[in-house]
Amino acid sequence: MKITAIETFVVDAGWRPWQFVAVRSDTGITGYGECSDGRNPYAIVGAVDDFRPLLIGRDPRPVEQLYWDLYRMARQSPGGIASKAIAGIELALWDLKAKDLGVPVYSLFGGPTRDSQRVYWSHCGTSRARDWKLIGTPPLKSMDDIRRLGEEVRKRGFTALKTNIIFPGEDAGVYFGGFGGGSGTSDQNVTPQMLRHIEEQIGAFVDGAGPDVEVAIDLNFNFKPEAAARICKVLERFRMMWVEIDMYEPHALRQIKDSTTQTITSGENCFGLRDYRRYFEARSMDVAMIDIPWNGFARSRDVALAAESFEMNIAPHNYYSHLATAIGLNLCATLPNVKIMEVDIDDVPWKDDLTGGPMPYKNGALAISRKPGWGVDLDETVAKQHTWERGRGPGYTTAGQLKKNRVKR
Repeated sequence: MKITAIETFVVDAGWRPWQFVAVRSDTGITGYGECSDGRNPYAIVGAVDDFRPLLIGRDPRPVEQLYWDLYRMARQSPGGIASKAIAGIELALWDLKAKDLGVPVYSLFGGPTRDSQRVYWSHCGTSRARDWKLIGTPPLKSMDDIRRLGEEVRKRGFTALKTNIIFPGEDAGVYFGGFGGGSGTSDQNVTPQMLRHIEEQIGAFVDGAGPDVEVAIDLNFNFKPEAAARICKVLERFRMMWVEIDMYEPHALRQIKDSTTQTITSGENCFGLRDYRRYFEARSMDVAMIDIPWNGFARSRDVALAAESFEMNIAPHNYYSHLATAIGLNLCATLPNVKIMEVDIDDVPWKDDLTGGPMPYKNGALAISRKPGWGVDLDETVAKQHTWERGRGPGYTTAGQLKKNRVKR
């Protein structure tokens, strides 16, 4: 078997792009990987193009050999764009190899360890605040709408949700100061008004979802340790699944963890064992978030098993398509230490079409597929019908936009 072609796709996913890699072989089998990045999509697929000469004509089945050849080519810049591009290729190679053998990818790693995987409804309210018309859902005009969304999560059978800092209103928005929220937000402070707002928002979700649905919040890169610690303290009266915080300094994250009774989750921005090991050794987090489309399958599994050695569970990060969900399920099916897995329920109307249909959620969980490869394929025709426009930025709300909707306190 030989690799004959490598093709990439940058797909419009509403307020962010998804990127896919197809590795084709001379036997007619194509393997698919996802390496989605919401900010530099064409840089990622451009890096895949740079790696193409290293792969064409080679046997795709010795995946580890090919991975390390790719890694060595990018050794002087091993993280970020290079890592994501390599991950997309590596994921496609595992899919191709498993399809050739007629088995799921998890079988190549000794799985399955489970029959199904519990999931949580992520970006709950966040997506509706950004683009409720595109999604086809009710707008979020008030905290009562957030309360009703919590009820919807429970009624649809999910046992956990995660949200961001949402400002409901006629033109609702989401606070993402850490990603470019406007003048002054680079200081990463939290105001008394913001503290009250976050407390009210989480209270609305808890009231609506009821006692059997766990609620989490993702603070992203929006706050310094002092501010994040204040937010955690305010939310301690709620039954939180976790507070998620992105931070590049493990001891600063440990400072927050030591200051609160909240469960702290982090790590989605890390690449490989070298990054994660610093956090594990510092006991910076209670649950490790792993982004598989950024790390690849084998390296994600390495990180997860390292977490197990520190008596820590992991949670796959998944802000992506159903292909990434299927990839995440395959990873979970090889591991003994999974807390829960992320999925986005509110999404663009063509999400299901990209992989041949909706995901079969049942009682807040997904069954582990027995189909070869990842269990789903990318519909390339649909992908090409929804190409992300070059130069289009991600849909983050600025601080100025939020001022219009901010409720007086």
